[in-house]
Amino acid sequence: MALLILGVLLWAAAHFFKRAMPAQRAALGNAGAGVIAGALVVSVLLMIFGYKAADGAFFWGRHPATTGINNLLMIVALYFVSPGPKKGAIFYKMRHPMLTGFALWAVAHLLVNGDTPSFVLFGGLLVWSLAEMFVINRAEPNWTAPPKGSIAKDGMFLVAALVLMGVIGAIHAWLGYNPFG
Repeated sequence: MALLILGVLLWAAAHFFKRAMPAQRAALGNAGAGVIAGALVVSVLLMIFGYKAADGAFFWGRHPATTGINNLLMIVALYFVSPGPKKGAIFYKMRHPMLTGFALWAVAHLLVNGDTPSFVLFGGLLVWSLAEMFVINRAEPNWTAPPKGSIAKDGMFLVAALVLMGVIGAIHAWLGYNPFG
């Protein structure tokens, strides 16, 4: 469980670094992007290996209803992390579509994974995404929405989200976790 917790904390720290320590981040210059990217890769590896090795209490598992809700939330989450909300006509005024998609991803996974390691991983990343939105809004209160795009762009990115959901579902099934019930 320690690796998992360390991975979640490193993920959050790497993302908050720019806002928490702007002078230190600026001092890194262009090399800072590589340092942050390296920290994020390490954090993801720690989360993967920590999650696989972690053990804990089990409270609930998959149920047909939660599996269906999970899959619908995942389609919405994948759409939100795409360029669709900023280039489309429906959600172009949404300030944090990617972080919202990330939060939906975490909630979707908590619905079907009710064990302690999942609470640490998905719950921790959910808290991070919500805190990140708060920190960004506080640091940069003035924000202007991008220009309104077209419904066709919304449709295009929704189709892309559906295709990506199929690919991700196939990878999950290959790994032994059939997300489609």
